Amino acid sequence: MFIKHADMSYTITVYTQKEEMLPLWPLLRQLNADVTEAWLDEVLDDMLAHGYRMVVVLDGDTVIGVSGIWTSTKIYSGKYLEMDNVVVAESHRSKGIGSLMTNYIIELALREGCRTIMLDAYVSNHKAHQFYERVGFERKGYHFVKGL
Repeated sequence: MFIKHADMSYTITVYTQKEEMLPLWPLLRQLNADVTEAWLDEVLDDMLAHGYRMVVVLDGDTVIGVSGIWTSTKIYSGKYLEMDNVVVAESHRSKGIGSLMTNYIIELALREGCRTIMLDAYVSNHKAHQFYERVGFERKGYHFVKGL
């Protein structure tokens, strides 16, 4: 999908293959500095087997935004689409890329019959919290993690 936005032209596409996703590792590290390329290579196999995809925003040939997505169902929400590892390149932040990507994902979720969109944001990522609330997300609860 080609989009014209604020005197800039972008392409939004969906990656479904590991070979497309692995080169995005440097961009993903802007959110998760500890993720190695080897780890991404390993976990993508399981994620792809469960329907994982990546929505990608391109400025020409350069990837400037990415969000992993997958769908599932929960009792309280019904079918939902989850956004995962949402990253806009530092050089393109505050230029509307996050909104473009989020709007595309909302339309995709509606086409796929989802009733809800969910995402996690790190507690310390206050700018992300502000952005998600500005585009209509609400804080619903806490995501607890226990390493094993």
